[in-house]
Amino acid sequence: MIIDFHTHIFPDRIAARALSVLKKQSGDSITYTDATLADTRSKMQEWGIDKYVCLNISTNTKQQTNVNNFAIENNSDSCIMFGSVHPFSADVIQELERIKAAGLKGIKLHSEYQNFDATDKRVFPVYEKIMQLRLILVFHGGTDIAYQDTPTRCTPQDIKKLHQNFKDLIIVMAHLGGYKETQSTLEQIAGKDIYLDTSIANVLISKENAQKVISSHGEDFLLFGSDCPWASAADNVKFIDSLKIPQSKKDALFYKNAKRLLKI
Repeated sequence: MIIDFHTHIFPDRIAARALSVLKKQSGDSITYTDATLADTRSKMQEWGIDKYVCLNISTNTKQQTNVNNFAIENNSDSCIMFGSVHPFSADVIQELERIKAAGLKGIKLHSEYQNFDATDKRVFPVYEKIMQLRLILVFHGGTDIAYQDTPTRCTPQDIKKLHQNFKDLIIVMAHLGGYKETQSTLEQIAGKDIYLDTSIANVLISKENAQKVISSHGEDFLLFGSDCPWASAADNVKFIDSLKIPQSKKDALFYKNAKRLLKI
């Protein structure tokens, strides 16, 4: 079994436009699906992916209701939808409760696209509520290709601080800690009870650095992810398979940890 813990899908009516805008922001990056549910489902079957987590992002305070309606309506056994909230929305706490009540298992936050610092204390009540509800919290890790000229707003050091402040918060740090963040990830996160996913590692991180991070991190806290449509899940599977790590760790990374975390 392979569970992809990091994909992105948009409603059919906006998928083409959203993908076009995001591609321009990131320097005309290659995409591997058209970002619709149907095409993503087809590609995942082709790539041998059994289940996949779709991470939605509410980029402004007015968007979160529609974002979560889409997630709730399209959540399924194979496409496991996560919701999102904007940290500064007036009804953020109520929306988190709605996400939980609807059966979604987690949310995604992206500091660059949502314009907040991960350690901003104004967001602490949001983290507290997420922890109380036992939702999984996925953070974009490190800098974003579209924001390379601005300070990084969610670093491994930031995640370490949040882990210290919110001991029971289930945190997933995407991209093996972040683009250009290997040393910081090794120093700040490796060995701690913080999940790392491998999304787009085959593009952003050298094989040597990926092996260092995965080898240094606990077997129970690694998750496979592709970042589809920005990367091919099949290519990322090959990348992970090429690393010199024990098969037990690969099995934990590819599906066992995700099954436990998602309770499936």
